[in-house]
Amino acid sequence: MSLINTKVQPFNATAYHNGKFVPVSDENLKGKWSVVVFYPADFTFVCPTELGDLADQYAEFQKLGVEIYGVSTDTHFTHKAWHDTSDTIAKIQYPLVGDPTGAITRNFDVMIEEEGLALRGTFVINPEGEIKLCEIHDNGIGRDAKELLRKVQAAQYVASHPGEVCPAKWTPGAETLKPSLDLVGKI
Repeated sequence: MSLINTKVQPFNATAYHNGKFVPVSDENLKGKWSVVVFYPADFTFVCPTELGDLADQYAEFQKLGVEIYGVSTDTHFTHKAWHDTSDTIAKIQYPLVGDPTGAITRNFDVMIEEEGLALRGTFVINPEGEIKLCEIHDNGIGRDAKELLRKVQAAQYVASHPGEVCPAKWTPGAETLKPSLDLVGKI
């Protein structure tokens, strides 16, 4: 079953954020757009490249009113240790959520049970707490923050412009489509 248009299931966790341990729950994902990015583990190889890429684009996400949450099955203590020892991770300004029980990872259906680790899952959540985008990658395939930003912009556009859809490679300011009988077979 797809998670698209379903509500985020309740959860409570602790995150490392801006030098502090802070509580994070499903309630934090309501009232604004959110991106939840699952990754396998701290102190690994592809993960810091992705999280660093998100850190480099974080200001652009913030301009759109979007908060990013990085989630792995590590503890919030491990997130702090990684932050304190990696120049790439040190630049992260968004919360790194600890999920040592795997509850959140299972809720989003990205748990690799035999390993106790998450797949690379990306979820865009609207202010009502509904999942609007879900992408799951094999752990050897890194993600691109600029492409994710474009997809968030498209999701926000579609949400604020009922009856319009964004075609492939759409960017803000580009033409959208208004699905109708007149368009059938003409695209």
